[in-house]
Amino acid sequence: MADTTGTPGTGTGSLPFDSDRPRKSSWRYIGPGIVVAATGVGAGDLVATLIAGSNFGYTLLWAAVIGCLVKISLAEACGRWHLATGRTLFDGWASLGRWTTYFFAVYVVVWGFVYGAAAMSSSALPLQALFPDVFPADWSIKPWAILCGIVGLVFVWFNKYDVFEKVMTVLVGVMFVVTVYLAIRVTPNLGDAFAGLLPVLPDEKDSVLNTLGLIGGVGGTITLAAYGYWVNAKGWTTTGWMKVMRLDNRVAYLTTGVFVVAMLFVGAELLHASHVAISSGDKGLLDLTGVLEAQYGTVTAKLFLVGFFATSFTSLIGVWHGVSLMFADFVERYRSARVTGTEVARGDREKGLPFRAYLLWLTFPPIVLLFQGQPFRLIILYGVLGAAFMPFLALTLLWLLNSHRTPHRWRNGRLSNGMLAVAGLLFVVLCVQQIWDQPWSDVF
Repeated sequence: MADTTGTPGTGTGSLPFDSDRPRKSSWRYIGPGIVVAATGVGAGDLVATLIAGSNFGYTLLWAAVIGCLVKISLAEACGRWHLATGRTLFDGWASLGRWTTYFFAVYVVVWGFVYGAAAMSSSALPLQALFPDVFPADWSIKPWAILCGIVGLVFVWFNKYDVFEKVMTVLVGVMFVVTVYLAIRVTPNLGDAFAGLLPVLPDEKDSVLNTLGLIGGVGGTITLAAYGYWVNAKGWTTTGWMKVMRLDNRVAYLTTGVFVVAMLFVGAELLHASHVAISSGDKGLLDLTGVLEAQYGTVTAKLFLVGFFATSFTSLIGVWHGVSLMFADFVERYRSARVTGTEVARGDREKGLPFRAYLLWLTFPPIVLLFQGQPFRLIILYGVLGAAFMPFLALTLLWLLNSHRTPHRWRNGRLSNGMLAVAGLLFVVLCVQQIWDQPWSDVF
């Protein structure tokens, strides 16, 4: 007979039977998926998709769609682990051996230091373009970058998950309106777009690696791992929420798919047809702003900058919140303090010292990089660790969800195993490529 004596939120007993009853999938529950979509799709992802559209037209539309399907499988696996086991992802990693702790410890410190500067700079670029006279031109984007980082810090520091989710939803709405408006404005060729759903490789050098890069880069890195933590923070802590989580996750990557397809349309119609090239990285969106102003006027260009800021700032505050939750969990496991999903749902971690310490780490040390440049060897290490994280995530999920650590009912089926295996192989190839491409001769 089921144990119905536990008390929700105590972390010491079974939850009441009612809490395990399946909730009906409903749009009114949607939340963590919006957060992971907003955080995962940054300015760099949009630029990569724009460049793919610029270089190959609609040819790689199918790759963008597959990228969304791959990320659906990864995020679903993260959420399923949290709900099925009542344990966090880092708790699962720790059960695989100390090597996971060492990898994550180095990764989260180095990655956070470099990413903090990148996220602040990305959010600052559209603000400087929108308000060029606020700060002297020779100050570059530094004041805006520092301001974005501190605003993100204050917002996450003083607000719990529910407020955070509402703000992210509003910013996603802005992103959605802007990207869909642009896709409609450039008048896409729907016949060519549908033809782009056929899996065809461009007839160019390195087309396979470029295609794999587009698939792997569609929306999310460590933020995929944070999805399970946001699921718990929403208050979903038992298997009764499994159907809701799966609907939420599909909405996340349907939203991501809209962003990516819309920007590929813009690249194919606006840049490919006119043979206009844009820069790689976040500055490519500023290049696009100039093209939009020349083609469609100042209002469209300004609207795009607003969408650019929403895209960048959602990634910033999403990482400030989600990865800080993961770091707090990491510290608690290191201290051998057992903390369950119900305690995450109460917001205990959001007010704890480890959560806030990592918030400070993401914000203030990276400011040094804004003024002194990025140390070469540190950037190499950042690139290697970043390339290694996604295969680490895919393959450890494959391990955890096929083992005794997961209740039998919620272990992987054939489809999940197939998708995670494909994801793992994809990211191993991309990892090897990125490590190979690093300028090691300059390091030694």
